[in-house]
Amino acid sequence: MSRHQRPRQSVRRSRRLAAPPLRFFLPVTVLVFLLALLVLRGMATNEVFHDNQIAVSVDKTTVPPNLLTGGPIVDARGKLNDAPVSYSIPDRTVVLSFDDGPDPVWTPKILDLLAQHHIHASFFVTGAMTARHPDLIRKIVAGGHEIGLHTFTHPDLALQSQTRLSWELGQTQLALAGVAGVHSSLFRPPYSSTADALDDWTWPVVQEVGKRGYLTAFIDADTDDWQRPGVDSIVRTAMPKQPGKGEMILLHDAGGDRSQTVAALSQIIDKLEAQNYKFASIGEALGSSNTTVPVHGYQLWAGRAFIAGTQLAVNVLPFLIDLLAVVGVLVFGRFALMIVLATRHVRRTRRADFSWGPPVTEPVTVLVPAYNERECIANTLNSLAASEHPIEIIVIDDGSTDGTADIVEEMNFPNVRLLRQPNGGKPAALNNGIANATHDIVVMMDGDTVFEPSTVRELIQPFADPGVGAVAGNAKVGNRDTLIGAWQHIEYVMGFNLDRRMYDTLNIMPTIPGAIGAFRREALLEVDGMSDDTLAEDTDVTMALLCQGWRVVYAENARAWTEAPASMQQLWSQRYRWSYGTMQAMWKHRHAVVDRGPAGRFGRVGLPVVTLFGVITPLLAPLIDLFLLYGVLFVDATRTLSAWVAVLLVQGALAFYAFRLDKEKPWHLVTLPIQQVVYRQLMYLVLLQSSITALTGGRLRWQKLRRTGEVAAPIVEV
Repeated sequence: MSRHQRPRQSVRRSRRLAAPPLRFFLPVTVLVFLLALLVLRGMATNEVFHDNQIAVSVDKTTVPPNLLTGGPIVDARGKLNDAPVSYSIPDRTVVLSFDDGPDPVWTPKILDLLAQHHIHASFFVTGAMTARHPDLIRKIVAGGHEIGLHTFTHPDLALQSQTRLSWELGQTQLALAGVAGVHSSLFRPPYSSTADALDDWTWPVVQEVGKRGYLTAFIDADTDDWQRPGVDSIVRTAMPKQPGKGEMILLHDAGGDRSQTVAALSQIIDKLEAQNYKFASIGEALGSSNTTVPVHGYQLWAGRAFIAGTQLAVNVLPFLIDLLAVVGVLVFGRFALMIVLATRHVRRTRRADFSWGPPVTEPVTVLVPAYNERECIANTLNSLAASEHPIEIIVIDDGSTDGTADIVEEMNFPNVRLLRQPNGGKPAALNNGIANATHDIVVMMDGDTVFEPSTVRELIQPFADPGVGAVAGNAKVGNRDTLIGAWQHIEYVMGFNLDRRMYDTLNIMPTIPGAIGAFRREALLEVDGMSDDTLAEDTDVTMALLCQGWRVVYAENARAWTEAPASMQQLWSQRYRWSYGTMQAMWKHRHAVVDRGPAGRFGRVGLPVVTLFGVITPLLAPLIDLFLLYGVLFVDATRTLSAWVAVLLVQGALAFYAFRLDKEKPWHLVTLPIQQVVYRQLMYLVLLQSSITALTGGRLRWQKLRRTGEVAAPIVEV
């Protein structure tokens, strides 16, 4: 649609507003930030990168024999030629170790029990649980217990690459630094048991972590408490096989109901204390230096930043998930509402006995505001010259510099008047035309639009009803042969025109398109004509008419063919302007919500509906695609894509129905899947940018779109 520039204040100001890179990147940053939160939450909940595959035991040809018969602590940190060694737990000493935590229910109970007996234990924690429950890690460290790494997402590292191994260890250390300011040199492989179970799959993992400075801990007694075999069974398997010998016992403080573990732990401690065993952490048992050391500087602050982001994700994402459910309900509710109300509108207006009243036959004035429309103005005037209804044409040249006015004069049509004015913007041009209009009904169109011969006649018939103050026509994309044009064609038919049928039925039509609309001159004068308070003067004047109690309706058979933007950059500029202007108009007329006068219905119904479906739902809709991307990459690609295809089929059915209502051939719908992936994302970004501009109080000027004159003549499709 054609718009007009305001006078430039300065070259510097024009350049700054014409190319706002910061505002372009802000919406992109918001979406990337939300996706990052999704990933962080997925990591913390073990949903991202989680792998349940477990390696099958193989030969032990590469494992040093001394490790298979040695103790539970393997030290492979030596230099290249140094043989790995293992350490046993000293006699009459027991190391209690706990895997998979911390857990907010069971870990505190275990810590309380250990504190009652003044026992230090070794907790092998996962990074995911650490990030979710930072207070418990701090409590473990404060209690003098030992922290060890159990990877971040609990995969079997024998089946993972070295890159994945590095990530699992590094992220867990990052989490420990963030929550407690410590790093650990202890590591226990997930799905491991005793040292004699080492094989050619798991030994390379132990070697690799050894190179990175870790001691690897296995166990002497596997209680199998994760299978919950019963308290007595857990106690029995935990008891030393050889009386007096030292032992490392494995229990779990997370991974389900650990009530039996807690009950068994109390009995294990009592029995071993009665046998004069002492309890120690791994470092205490081996008499080594502290395995949990404080970190400082970059590592500390990087960890804190990571934990802060993860905590934000864990706390915010449930809210976003709830919002996603709301969006889903709103989207499908809108689909249902559009179908029901659009069908009702079509049935009403296409009934054989339907009539607005006596035919409207009196002449009307057609206003054509034009700014640098030399490529299109001749086509526009030629289409008006073929009108089946008597019209007066007023072309308002708004300071064109490309000879638009000269073309109008050269055509020398008898029913065309040319008004020249300095560049003042589209509202000023239209107000000039209204002031010079001869007739009581004024039709407005853009300088790049063409009408069918019957368009004006069809457009003005609703004025037979004296309560109708304005009529919206059916704007169609003329240059639909390109991919961008086809996408906009789908949007016009499925979105704009289907919406207009719904809004007409509800009597809350919020916008008369600038490409084709008709007004009572009386109604326009009542609202002081076209305003330049917003960038969407068509929406502004429509809402103003509704607030005065005028009815605004839709004439689907009044077709206008317009040249849609031909490039993504032009499309961005146009939709950004529309979106921002609509928000301005809604804010300008916000007082209608509490108006008990003529504006009451529009305020009570219209503004909330437009706000809900025109701003809130589209702003939240990117969550659907973010969760789609998240699901495909990290969760279950098949199920996620199946759900997306199901939604797409629903949209396709709705689009097909809209095309039937508009009597359009549906073959352009083959581009609908691509439109959902590319075009819709662009519209999201436009709306986000508009919202950011509105919230920050930014200003935006008119920007003239480059036209090609492709829409050369009215096109009639049936």
